[in-house]
Amino acid sequence: MTKTSETPIAQPLRTLHIMTWGCQMNAYDSGRMADVLRPLGYRQVATPDADMVILNTCHIRERAAEKLFSELGRLRAVKDARGGAMMIAVAGCVAQAEGAEIFVRAPYVDLVVGSQAYHKLPELIAAVEAKRAAVIDTDFSAAPKFDFLPEAQASQGPIANLAVQEGCDKFCTFCVVPYTRGVEQSRPAAAIIAEARRLVAGGAREIALLGQNVNAWHGEGLDGRDWSLARLLAELAGIHDIARLRYTTSHPRDMGDDLIAAHRTNEKLMPFLHLPVQSGSDSVLRAMNRRHGIDRFRRIVADLRAARHDIAFSSDFIVGFPGETDADFDATMRLVRETEFALAYSFVYSRRPGTPAADAPDQVPESLKHSRLLELQAVLRDQQHAFNRAQVGRRFDVLFTGTGRHPGQIAGRSPYLQPVVVDNADLAPGTVHTVTIVAANPNSLMATLNQEQIAA
Repeated sequence: MTKTSETPIAQPLRTLHIMTWGCQMNAYDSGRMADVLRPLGYRQVATPDADMVILNTCHIRERAAEKLFSELGRLRAVKDARGGAMMIAVAGCVAQAEGAEIFVRAPYVDLVVGSQAYHKLPELIAAVEAKRAAVIDTDFSAAPKFDFLPEAQASQGPIANLAVQEGCDKFCTFCVVPYTRGVEQSRPAAAIIAEARRLVAGGAREIALLGQNVNAWHGEGLDGRDWSLARLLAELAGIHDIARLRYTTSHPRDMGDDLIAAHRTNEKLMPFLHLPVQSGSDSVLRAMNRRHGIDRFRRIVADLRAARHDIAFSSDFIVGFPGETDADFDATMRLVRETEFALAYSFVYSRRPGTPAADAPDQVPESLKHSRLLELQAVLRDQQHAFNRAQVGRRFDVLFTGTGRHPGQIAGRSPYLQPVVVDNADLAPGTVHTVTIVAANPNSLMATLNQEQIAA
């Protein structure tokens, strides 16, 4: 059962500003930190001139710590201008990784809280105020933090994120997630379904299930048995006002047959899947400890396309991993061309301290990494543009989320997460309407409402 803190009586209003870097899970965590602090009288504001500022950090990319300390330097000036009347907290994965070193480099920071401890924020803030000294908590709790969080606030708009799983047991040699987020933990289905119902009551029509390795979810089901992600998605599809379901981020190793079948049988599951492959070379994948080969990835893609003919894929790629040869890179390019991704995220390999790959031999020269990245990104960009152009003339449902950039426009999301804009339409956010795509831009689509929609 979810535990909630008692609401303090007559708490004075205090301002809170949260800066969020990184993945959708970090964005979700920031929202939950705001939920935790709301009973203490904190209300969120848009500027860092606030009583409390939380930097919710990401440690995936290189120079994450440097980015943090650069931002902390700017916050120090704001804190000084307020006469010291500001509490600065560093949260998330950099907090977990750097720990007490943050206080050494930025002694004006008041609180360091790791990714598994933010449910303790009320008591940690009280400790800072009582001791008038810095406080740190980067422990991994024996019980999942979700057991101690208050109920999530319902109002997130038409599209809402819902964390169902956290942590990772894969230990890819380039990745810090197992060290900053801990081992895989799956929330029970009852808690997930209850949160989904609250989100729907607050206006959500599309729910994205989140996890560092979300398709590894295997929580306790409503019947007391162990459920798979496919079974959970089926249960969520039964909630009437949910129009769309998604899940991210996945690992090829955990793409089971029942989940592939769900893309055929679950009508609310969108035909767009983010499936990181990282490299097209088996030797590089072995060095990465990905524990899947390219043939397996190809089979998964083929099986998913057989299950749902209109499915599209996005992926992640790391270029210049230690030991990557020209032949390895060529294999990645072949995989990209044969798969044809609708969207992809690509990066040069960056060393993360404490990971096995950081000290691996045969580090690829920076100049070569960047030249390979440019070549890869040119092909990925062409594929994205081609996918967008291929939507012209198609009819599909769009979930509208709000106004567009120009007067009279309404904007929404396609089944493939593309921004879709309709001119001169009076549509309420949170409604789903069928459109015809009439033009494609590099990063968005233009559409018109179908005549039956206009008549309705």
